Amino acid sequence: MISRRSLLAGGAATLLPLPTLSLAETGDGWLDLKAGPAARKLYTPDGPDSPLWTYNGQVPGPEIRLKRGERVKVRFTNELTEPTSIHWHGIRIDNAMDGVAGLTQAAVAPGESFTYDFVVPDAGTYWYHAHNKSWNQVGRGLYGPLIVDEEQPAFDRAHDLTLVVDDWRLVQPGILDTESFGALMDWAHGGRLGNWITVNGVAQPKLRLKRGETYRLRLINAANARVFEIDPNRFGAKVLAYDGQPLREPATLPYAPALLGPAQRMDLLVKAEEDFVIEELSTTRPFPLVGFAATAGETASNAAPAVLPLAPNAIAEPDLAGARRVKVVMQGGAMGGPVDITYNGKRLEGEDFPRTRQSWAFNGIANLAKEPLFAAEPGETIVIETVNLTSWVHAMHVHGHHFRVLSRSGSEIDEDQPWRDTFLIGPEQTTEIAFVADNRGKWLYHCHMLEHAAAGMTTWFDVS
Repeated sequence: MISRRSLLAGGAATLLPLPTLSLAETGDGWLDLKAGPAARKLYTPDGPDSPLWTYNGQVPGPEIRLKRGERVKVRFTNELTEPTSIHWHGIRIDNAMDGVAGLTQAAVAPGESFTYDFVVPDAGTYWYHAHNKSWNQVGRGLYGPLIVDEEQPAFDRAHDLTLVVDDWRLVQPGILDTESFGALMDWAHGGRLGNWITVNGVAQPKLRLKRGETYRLRLINAANARVFEIDPNRFGAKVLAYDGQPLREPATLPYAPALLGPAQRMDLLVKAEEDFVIEELSTTRPFPLVGFAATAGETASNAAPAVLPLAPNAIAEPDLAGARRVKVVMQGGAMGGPVDITYNGKRLEGEDFPRTRQSWAFNGIANLAKEPLFAAEPGETIVIETVNLTSWVHAMHVHGHHFRVLSRSGSEIDEDQPWRDTFLIGPEQTTEIAFVADNRGKWLYHCHMLEHAAAGMTTWFDVS
């Protein structure tokens, strides 16, 4: 294992800037995005190529950067051998542009194109990823960051850094294990977990910062199923935002480490006083994700950003007194005992389980039912009580809306909870969330452990 000392001393690859797509760089106001195969190195710079699926030949795909309130128009072309679509994760988007194949649009066939055209209403850290057979397509590399700046950005580009973290399952001699995609063991257990971690497509990279200057680090978990454990207190950082939504002011974590589940984001504020490393702490030995070397430079230009705290986004507060309550009971998976599961209107028995590959259920129903979980009037406050009766952690994501966590069994919840779009729920745990259903259309509520979603943990609701 690479140590902190060797990481900072040069024993790892340098973190290269992410390629970008911005409206200012196009002549006609459209961004071109293509999904297709590409050979890229994951293991070492001189190692073998892996057969990946990429956006514009890059992993992660190009960083799309806009300002709050801007309109983004994407010409998307599918150069894969199977249908695909793009979901713009965390954006309170027009429903027709949400990118969910089979619910909000038809999947884009090989060789075909689709235009995504929408306005970004909220500043923050978001991302985009494939949303057809996500367990396969995201796992092969189809994702990228979507950053929405404030009208007057709090940091210039040199001090605003995006870090997309992913884990990959590699086999000898260091190439992506494509044979194990779709393994039933993964679908019924904790999801597809890798054995190799990259940041912006590079293993254990390093980055040079100017000593004494202040930076915004935007962390995005693009892994299929891994929950990363990160402690900002170890390098003196404060939390600026969760899932793109800013806190009232930068906060020191009262507990550590922080859990960064699949699809979740966390923005950190750090002053580069000395060298430091962001480590993954879920194992017995801390694993270095990315190292930072504080180098001497000119007088600090933004050591104390004057524009912080960040201005909040305009999200409607839930009216709990008039809320409608919805209950979701999560069942199934390995070590969960026998469960009655209905899929496509049929109760599964015996060989139905391996044939349909369905092993999880919400309220006894696997995957998209014909009828919505609930139908809401625009502006109605919804409280979802999710009860996890399984033996596994899940990352629950609400499309098209942001919510506040009201309660979580086994832990205390502060009154001033941040807005989120994805929450973690542990085994035998119950969590309540609340949001205003103010975005019309059909929206998913699903586990973002992508194998769990494919194997049954997907439902939807309708805002009429």
